[in-house]
Amino acid sequence: MQIAIDGPAGAGKSTIAKKIAHDLGFIYIDSGALYRAVALLALQEDQPPEEGPGLAVFLDQLSLDLTTNQAGYQQVWANGRDVTEAIRDNAVSQRVSAYSALPSVRQLVTDRIQHLAAQADVVMDGRDIGTVVLPEADLKIFLTASVEERARRRMDQLASQGDQVAFETIAQEIADRDEKDRQRSVAPLVQAADAVYLDSSHMGIEDVSEYILGLIRK
Repeated sequence: MQIAIDGPAGAGKSTIAKKIAHDLGFIYIDSGALYRAVALLALQEDQPPEEGPGLAVFLDQLSLDLTTNQAGYQQVWANGRDVTEAIRDNAVSQRVSAYSALPSVRQLVTDRIQHLAAQADVVMDGRDIGTVVLPEADLKIFLTASVEERARRRMDQLASQGDQVAFETIAQEIADRDEKDRQRSVAPLVQAADAVYLDSSHMGIEDVSEYILGLIRK
């Protein structure tokens, strides 16, 4: 069975997808984490977000994988390195959209996650899961929230990591990323025609997960 959860940055897709997967005993696949891994290594190697011979060589030498540790948490690997924490850096958050918009990057990540999804029952979140990656998914959810609510959540997350960033700065970054994701020519952020629209601005994690679990049971 395949469950696809799409939506903009900061809408809570990963949190909800992880909980749904745990409750169902499914495998959770974080497509966004793989795009972040590409962006992280590209930034570290000064590879600009543009198609060309340099990017082709970079991607050809790049290996990506997702594993689950003994505690049940997913780990992200790039070229044999555990980059689970590093990909959440704010610098990566600001640049990942530019890399994920590149056709060659999207093809690499799509091929990898389609392979993973063919192996077991999965819950996957991203921006084009229901439209491009898993177009035949059994259930599609488009999960969103207001820019203000998403900025508040991101600010709280950064604060818990010891990073203090102004609310206005985070809100502007999120709004800018939304625009980039919607306007990109390859696999733009869009709700699948058969997806269920769900605004989580005034909902808690339990409320959202129970609602989706109810849809799955039906």
